Amino acid sequence: MQTHFTADQLADPHTADLEKILRSCVHCGFCTATCPTYVVGRDERDSPRGRIYLIKELLETGRAPDAYDVEPLDHCLSCLSCMTTCPSGVDYRRLIDHARVEVETRYTRDPADRLLRALLVRLLPYPARFRLSIGLAWLGRPLLPILKRLPVVGERLEAMLRLSPARLPARVATPREFKAKAPAASRRRVALLTGCAQGVLAPEINAAAIRVLNRAGVDVVLPEGEGCCGSLAHHMGYEQRALAQARADIDAWTREIDGDGLDAIVITASGCGATIKDYGAMFGHDAAYAGKAARVAALAKDVSEYLLDLDLAFPARRGEIVAYHPACSLQHGQKILDAPKALLRRAGYDVRTPAEAHLCCGSAGVYNILQPRIASELRDRKVRNLARLKADVIATGNIGCMTQIGSKSATPVVHLVELLDWAQGGPTPLRN
Repeated sequence: MQTHFTADQLADPHTADLEKILRSCVHCGFCTATCPTYVVGRDERDSPRGRIYLIKELLETGRAPDAYDVEPLDHCLSCLSCMTTCPSGVDYRRLIDHARVEVETRYTRDPADRLLRALLVRLLPYPARFRLSIGLAWLGRPLLPILKRLPVVGERLEAMLRLSPARLPARVATPREFKAKAPAASRRRVALLTGCAQGVLAPEINAAAIRVLNRAGVDVVLPEGEGCCGSLAHHMGYEQRALAQARADIDAWTREIDGDGLDAIVITASGCGATIKDYGAMFGHDAAYAGKAARVAALAKDVSEYLLDLDLAFPARRGEIVAYHPACSLQHGQKILDAPKALLRRAGYDVRTPAEAHLCCGSAGVYNILQPRIASELRDRKVRNLARLKADVIATGNIGCMTQIGSKSATPVVHLVELLDWAQGGPTPLRN
């Protein structure tokens, strides 16, 4: 793609990096075939190619985005399917992340929209606040007929209330470290990301991961001071908030690395994993954190990625049919395609993959709240494809996908590590 930046603009290292990405785009249009918003809407502005043109124009002119610009940028799910498809290796992630920061710093949203976004970014990453907000959602359900008629945010409030769970698991007090029953010489040690929303909605996921890791001779630590990885704020354009959350986690993990050491940082929410693995790039121009961030990113492993190399025993050898939904953050963000399926097959499951597995389910962080119309269309499309497999259970590697698909699917949706734990004698995970 031809660009027209001035020498003064290119003197800024960040702009220079983005300009190189823009120039790598050759207008081929392969990305349109796999972009969820283009597939459902057939609008060129709602395709990666269309957004790249828009971002290029905003960068070159330096003008603030207006409402016409913001709409297609807000419609992007950041599923990164376009990056998997692109033959030129265009780093679309950098472009859309930059555009979102520009929108949040230079565009004035409708007051109601602004308030909703501010609430989401201040509630979901904090477990105590998130749990309280779910309680308030229960109280708000009787008011749904009135709330959904509100201008600007009515549809979003309706989506948020419908996504809130009917019940929450009880709070579980857990120790900070879980020792494996294995000879000390053969043991490994990992940090497990506790997370934020997942710990409230489905604490059994990390509990299952700890049991599977311990059985394989892996010690598990939950580091003090670790919290939200910054994914939610990052994808909403709240750059400084996201970086502050990431720094806190980097510091917590660095203490463990420099203390008793870590073989890996294991992550059971693939959306978090995609962000943590990108810390090196996010802090590339931060002299104080660049090195630490790169070290943390290098140690980050999705739970399926880490378990694949362990000698796992499956005495039960389950035989259920499993429909595997590959989360976008895993298949596109982390390029992990086969590990989850290989593990499930090793445990004896009959693993099947749906049609259009590359397409997003519409969760994408809080996308299913902020863009409920598109998210619902993508969810329904995904659920139909999964239902055709006639599976006993749907497995995935991300809590957002579990919540989104589970809100419509009649088939139970669980985390793949729960199925591995079940095959090793753990509790039955089937639920919805």
